[in-house]
Amino acid sequence: MPVASAGPPPREGNLEASIGHYGEEILSRIDSAEPPSVFSRKGFYGTLMDWAMRDEHFKIQLFRFVDVLPTLSSSAEVARHLQQYLGEEAQLSPALRLGLKAAGGASWLLGRGIKSQVTSMAPQYILGSDNKEITGILRKLHEQDIASTVDVLGETVVSEAEANEYARRYLGLMDTLDPEIAAWGASCRSNQAPRGPLPPLNLSVKISALYSQIHPADQDGAVENLSARLRPILRRAKDLGAFINFDMESYASKRLTLQLFKSIFAEPEFASQPASGLALQAYLRDCAADLDDMIAWARRQGRRLTIRLVKGAYWDYETTLARQRHWPIPVFAHKAETDANFENLSVVLLQNEGAVDAAFGTHNVRSIAHVLAQADRLGVDHRSFEFQMLYGMADTIKTAVLQLGCRLREYCPIGELLPGMAYLVRRLLENTSNEGFLANKFAKGASHADLLRDPHTLLAGAVRSTTPPTQSESTTAGEIPTGVGHARFQNEPPTDFTVPAAREQIQTALAAARQQLGQHHPLVINHKPVSTPEWRPSLNPANQREIIGYAAQGGITDAESALAAARAAQPKWGRASPDERADALERVADLMRGQKAALCALEILEAGKNWTEADADIAEAIDFCSFYAAAMRDLGRPQCTQGLAGESNFQHWWPRGSGVIIAPWNFPLAILAGMTAAAVVAGNAVVMKPSDQTPVIAARLMHFFIEAGLPPGIVNLLTGPGGAVGAHLVAHPQIDFIAFTGSREVGLKIWETAGRTGPGQANLKKVVCEMGGKNCIIVDSDADLDEAVTGCITSAFGYQGQKCSALSRLIVLADNYNKFTARLIAAAASLRVGPAEFPGNVLGPVISREAQERILRTIEAGKAQATLAWQGSVPDDPAACYVSPTIFTDVPPASRLFQEEIFGPVLAISKARDFDEALALANRSEFALTGGCYSRNPLHLERVKAGLVCGNLYLNRPITGAVVERQPFGGFKMSGAGTKAGGREYLQNFLVPRVVTENCLRRGFAPNGQEG
Repeated sequence: MPVASAGPPPREGNLEASIGHYGEEILSRIDSAEPPSVFSRKGFYGTLMDWAMRDEHFKIQLFRFVDVLPTLSSSAEVARHLQQYLGEEAQLSPALRLGLKAAGGASWLLGRGIKSQVTSMAPQYILGSDNKEITGILRKLHEQDIASTVDVLGETVVSEAEANEYARRYLGLMDTLDPEIAAWGASCRSNQAPRGPLPPLNLSVKISALYSQIHPADQDGAVENLSARLRPILRRAKDLGAFINFDMESYASKRLTLQLFKSIFAEPEFASQPASGLALQAYLRDCAADLDDMIAWARRQGRRLTIRLVKGAYWDYETTLARQRHWPIPVFAHKAETDANFENLSVVLLQNEGAVDAAFGTHNVRSIAHVLAQADRLGVDHRSFEFQMLYGMADTIKTAVLQLGCRLREYCPIGELLPGMAYLVRRLLENTSNEGFLANKFAKGASHADLLRDPHTLLAGAVRSTTPPTQSESTTAGEIPTGVGHARFQNEPPTDFTVPAAREQIQTALAAARQQLGQHHPLVINHKPVSTPEWRPSLNPANQREIIGYAAQGGITDAESALAAARAAQPKWGRASPDERADALERVADLMRGQKAALCALEILEAGKNWTEADADIAEAIDFCSFYAAAMRDLGRPQCTQGLAGESNFQHWWPRGSGVIIAPWNFPLAILAGMTAAAVVAGNAVVMKPSDQTPVIAARLMHFFIEAGLPPGIVNLLTGPGGAVGAHLVAHPQIDFIAFTGSREVGLKIWETAGRTGPGQANLKKVVCEMGGKNCIIVDSDADLDEAVTGCITSAFGYQGQKCSALSRLIVLADNYNKFTARLIAAAASLRVGPAEFPGNVLGPVISREAQERILRTIEAGKAQATLAWQGSVPDDPAACYVSPTIFTDVPPASRLFQEEIFGPVLAISKARDFDEALALANRSEFALTGGCYSRNPLHLERVKAGLVCGNLYLNRPITGAVVERQPFGGFKMSGAGTKAGGREYLQNFLVPRVVTENCLRRGFAPNGQEG
């Protein structure tokens, strides 16, 4: 392509003038060319993009429709989804609106036409999957003096089989492209740099696609497995003289990407070849530190690498995820900050031209002009760096850059439409972004001055966001402040195990915990330790020869003593102010927060929870204490029931008295702490009866209650056989309430026993009874299978299926059944199994030998009821309590597999002809705890909201992992009595309401009736 001179830029001393010179030169060339078709407002595509830029709701609905479109198998389905997504709300053309109304009779025509039109949008951004077509497009770019880098779409992998296939595709792609490129002759000008010719075969790799089991707690294991898959790719690239670039994806994988890059390219085999590079994202707050680190690494290694500086494409995702988890937001809050950082880092790259090659990925003319002006200032040859832009976007800008004599490389994604839809939607969103350069230039007609404005000056008039926004600052639409308590409640953040220090804390805590194993843990009554004649060992589920500790085995006499202590202490505690009681609970939360790593280590060893599951349980325990404290502050203020002149009417709450807390082992700290905290902050006193399997964790919790300053007798720890001491207390006439979480069998016995009134009983017993579930997820015919597979795996096999909320019944629509089931089984087969203390192991042992034997018997019986589709392998360790994860298919609805709770890693899959049958099958259960649906059909989602019988319904996400306040948890039918742990009303179960009415009329004077 001929190069036209831009003319001499202004000399030293006026950088902005130089930037303006280059910017005006580029913009004038753009103005003289035809606008991109996407912004032409002509034709189907242009019309849709025009509507999308004018109507945010239409844009969201349109892109959701585009996302689901490839999965729709019939024209009728296309028409139905189009009508449901766009309907009458969008500003549709009369012809299209008429077509939507007539969809029932002419759906084949409308569906086929729309699908064809939308599908035709994809080739504007994706090269396709046909090798001949791909090489043809790449050759055309070559002839235009445009270099290329090729990216294989479909990077979401749910199994090791898919990761292997992704690696094979890259090997095959290199073998396909190499001889084709060799036949093109001389290198294109964009691959000719002052230091010599660049590899014409250039590939961009997303590392997340090379290993399906990347776990935040096991970065080293991920590097090891990723390296094993990368080495054959790098060897082939080395043989062919190809270039390999590591793309940067989400922030969660950033540290891993950098660690992997530095690790594998430091290996002697790859220390000098193949040529390599990686992307860095300027919208990340720590990008400058990463850039400095990579430049220093390149200098130390004496290895030249290319750094592709981009701005970042996941701003909404990163911001939303950080807010959900209450983590510092890793990206800048304002686009101008990102643009300014891009300019700052561009200078750093140019200043280090002797160590690294720079590639500037941007469509922003101001950013391009800034690079050129700074290169002039620093005396850097314009051809020693390159600009990179996306295939199918900003063609007029590309032409202008080439005409200025610069090198240009296009990022060229290849692949099928279905796996490429995520990429396509991102490109559509980028084209219609209100802040994006392309939309501002071509759609809104912004002036040259506005387009070339210095981003630093845009920030000068506002407070620059140099630190992550606080939670209150980062509230977005859909986030509603809770308002409970005197201060806003905020959930405890989960630990970010991608941070090395967080992983080191757990390793250190595990080592420390092992130094304290085997201790004896007595009963605690009235704050005094009580020893017993018998002690029961608590065993590590992964090693039954390892004793975590010994728990005292209380008897009936001990139960009576504990209840007497509670009854003696309760009246004074009940008269304490709500603030005083809330303060005590908040101190408990602070103590747990301060020992989070130690508590995680204890749960890993005693309960067999993996790192992230243990961390979540500790966070939930902290949340229960903090949330119930805040809720009690609210309930503690008398509430006017109705304003009335001459009369005051206020509702107060009184504690119920003394009760017993009976907790399970599967959430050994959270549930025990939650039920106890709710009762205690309400002014009650309790006997705390933990599970026999996790008594050491309970002893640690009891220590926190004492250390936090709760008076003696308010909480009493009673370990021992539940069938004896637990049953005795449940039946005791002086027990005022019972809080139980556990099996249906025990829960129903408690319910029945509590209903009988014994001699001397003063109160009807209140029972808070949370039992099990036979939970179901429906996978619709249009579900996003990537999300559905990973969500179902998490729901079914998280903590070995030992959650009352776990997925145990999976109902899949016939259209998706074979494809989904195959991917699900492959994903399950990829899960890492082993002791929970080793990071990266997702599946561990079940809680005990008794549980192991019970589940194995159920699996054996299930073989006669349904098809055993898959059974995983587990370590051959007789000292551990492993159960092979198991999937049954074609499970009859009347079978035990379909109806009975198993509480282990066993999943039953059934097929449904249509959505009506799927919903009916889902509701065919005595339980009603959790349920879910993966679907992109708005009508089906509404039907599930209205008709799936369960206490907690989750749409397009896993059905486990309820968070305090956000998702109050509990079910009905045989799953419980409708109480919601972690909800605003939960405390009322431990209180009795009183209404006080006072006549305020005195001698004709009537004060305001709302004054208390």
